[in-house]
Amino acid sequence: MPDTSDPACGNIPFSFELYPPKSDAATSALHATIKRLAAAGPEFISVTYGANGSSRRSSLDVLTHLLRTTTVDPLAHLTCVGSSNAEASRLIREFLDAGVRNFLALRGDPPEGTREGDAFLGDLGSAAELVQLIHRVQAERVPYREAAIPGLPAARTIKREREKVRIAVAAFPNGHPRSRSTTQDIDTLLAKQAAGANLAITQLFFHADHYLGFIQRARAAGVEFPILPGIMPVTSPARLRRILELSGEELPSELAIALEVEPTKEGQREIGIRHATELARKLIAGGAPGLHLYAFNQHETVLAVLERCGLLTPTPAPSVSEFPASHPVKEYS
Repeated sequence: MPDTSDPACGNIPFSFELYPPKSDAATSALHATIKRLAAAGPEFISVTYGANGSSRRSSLDVLTHLLRTTTVDPLAHLTCVGSSNAEASRLIREFLDAGVRNFLALRGDPPEGTREGDAFLGDLGSAAELVQLIHRVQAERVPYREAAIPGLPAARTIKREREKVRIAVAAFPNGHPRSRSTTQDIDTLLAKQAAGANLAITQLFFHADHYLGFIQRARAAGVEFPILPGIMPVTSPARLRRILELSGEELPSELAIALEVEPTKEGQREIGIRHATELARKLIAGGAPGLHLYAFNQHETVLAVLERCGLLTPTPAPSVSEFPASHPVKEYS
């Protein structure tokens, strides 16, 4: 196969998302995947969290495994669904005590079987409220630190500087399924920013102009933090159908047809990698500050995308503080 890497993509940050395993065999496989993903030098690896805390223990196990065995920052997902303020505070403190300093604050989806109009949230009514709670728990947990006063060895002064906590939130280039308009989506993102969020990760999408147009609208409205595009190599018709079911995205007809007419799994895998690579290249060319790849607990496909984009180099990825706050986005037709 010819070299398909693209050196023009440069060396921008990338990150991955994983979900907690459901069996011992899956745990062993995930640990092997984590080893391969961590070796690529991601900015962080996020770990999902089930509705109503259904994967609380296994999520924390994956996060602590990342802390113990890699130098990659773990990012913990948290949702508002079904949690009281006290329960959510205990969970946040538990993650902080374990060494986690990065969070993705989500409103969360209704549990399966929830009927239209049923209440499914707890005390926290929005992701913005969850962002505020994370900051509050962190402030209460480490309110200050002491420092020596030069020339006075026995004296101490109080420093009110706390460890920086990264709090990401979700963004929806094509609108949240329960949103009334794209304007409401931007207003919601502004509310999350006002609450203290400092990063956003997008829902899956299939066309670069959907993200680039969204970024232009968000920046014009005053959203300043980096917004990472979330992409996934879709390697089978069944996976595409499931993604569309969960996300509410429109059917990407060209990709869907290509996957359906390709008879072999290896051919479908190549189609998915090629589509994700082309999307990633367009996003980078358009000014995306990084890439967030949904790995589906497998390393081969996402690493293939990064390799073809020319992003797998020995140079360490920049820290999130180096993400440009308002990366320029090129005009598109």
